[in-house]
Amino acid sequence: MADISPAPLTTSDGRPLKAALASAQARAKWRAFLLVVPLLLFIVLTFLVPIGYMLQRSFQHDGFSANVPALAAWFDANPGVTEPDEAAYKALVTDLAQMQVDKTPGQAGTRINYTVPGTISLFKGAARKAAEMQPPYKDALLADSAQWGEPKLWAAMREAASPYTTDFYRVATDRKRAADGGWERGSDQERIYIFLFVKTFLLSGAVTVICLLLAFPIAHLLATLPMSKSSLLMILVLLPFWTSLLVRTSSWIAILQEQGVINDLLVWMHVLGEDGRVRMVYNQTGTVIVMTHILLPFMVLPLYSVMRTIPPSYARAARSLGATSWTTFRRVYLPQTLPGIAAGSLLVFILAVGYYITPALVGGADGQLISNMIQFHMAKSNWSLAAALAAMLLVAVMVLYWLYDRLIGIDRLKLG
Repeated sequence: MADISPAPLTTSDGRPLKAALASAQARAKWRAFLLVVPLLLFIVLTFLVPIGYMLQRSFQHDGFSANVPALAAWFDANPGVTEPDEAAYKALVTDLAQMQVDKTPGQAGTRINYTVPGTISLFKGAARKAAEMQPPYKDALLADSAQWGEPKLWAAMREAASPYTTDFYRVATDRKRAADGGWERGSDQERIYIFLFVKTFLLSGAVTVICLLLAFPIAHLLATLPMSKSSLLMILVLLPFWTSLLVRTSSWIAILQEQGVINDLLVWMHVLGEDGRVRMVYNQTGTVIVMTHILLPFMVLPLYSVMRTIPPSYARAARSLGATSWTTFRRVYLPQTLPGIAAGSLLVFILAVGYYITPALVGGADGQLISNMIQFHMAKSNWSLAAALAAMLLVAVMVLYWLYDRLIGIDRLKLG
C-alpha cells in the first residue's frame, strides 16, 4: 500500500513550520526582554543595589578589625578563652602603638564605643602612651586605666575583631553590654529605639485612620457627582501634588504656630486669651496634622478608583427590599469598598512610617519618628547602626505587604 501520510508543513522558503514558529517566538521574547532591560537596570542600580549595600553595612564594620591585626590573631588562636593573658595585652599594646602611627585610634575606639560607651578617649589616651609601655603589658595598660581589665570591654573587642557582627542589631533592639561581657536589656532611659519604633507605628496608624475617615466621604462624593463637578473636585484633591512638599510644610508652620493664623483667629474671636495660645507645632500634634494633610490624597485616590465601579443600582435594590440606609451601607456598599480601603490604608501607612522631612520640620523633639533617628545616624553618627534600623523597618514593611497579600490579595490592589 502506498504511503499517503501528509507532507510536513513548511514555510515559503522550505523551513519546517514548527521550527519557524519557535524561532519567531524566541525573537519576540528577546525583543520584549531588550525593551525592559533599561527599566530592569534602573531598578537594580537604584533600588536593589542600595538595599543590598544597606543590609551589608548593617552586618559589617571594619573600624576596629582593620586596625588590630595582632589582637585579632590572638582572638583567633584562643576562641574559647574569656580571660585575656599577657600575650593578649602585648598584642593590644602593639596594635595601639601602630594606631598612633596610622592616626586611627579614634576610628577603632569609635567602633567599640557603639557597644561600650566611653571608649573613644580610652583608646586615644592609651595609643599615645603605647610606644613607651614596657612589659608586663597588662600592668601597664591597667595602670593607664582600670577599664582595660573589664570583661565587657574584651567581649566587645572580640566581637569587633571580625568585620562582620550582629552588634548593631542588638543595639537597635535596646540591648547593651553587661558587666560580665554578655548582653542585657537597657534601662528605661536607654531603651530609645524600640520606643521610637512603637511610637512610629502608632502615630502612622493614627494618621492612616484619620485619613480614612476624611477620605471616605470625599471619595464617595467624587464617585457619585456628575463628571463635570467631580472633575473640578478631583483637581482640588490633586492640587497639593503640584505644590512643593517644603512649601506645604512651611505653610502649616505659619498656620499652627503660637503666633500663627489659627491662634490669632481664636484670640480675635475671644475663644482664647492672649496668654492662652495653643501650641500646635513642634510637637506630636503638629506632626499628625501635617502628615494627614500631605497623605490624604493617597487615601482618596484608591477609594475613588473602587467606588466609581460600584453600580448605584445595588443600593437601590437593597432599599427596595426593605433595608435601611445604615444596613445598605454596612451590608452592601462598604464590603465592595474594602479593596480600596485596604490599598489606601497600606499606602498611607507605609508612607507615614518612612516619613522624616515633615516630622523633622514640624515635630520638634516630641514629634520625631524612627526615620529621623535613621537619618541622624547616617549623617552624623553610625552608618552601620542606621543600616540596622533601616533593615528592621524594611522587614516590618515587608511583613505588612505579606499580611495584605494573605488577607486581601495583591492582585486586588487598586491605587487609583
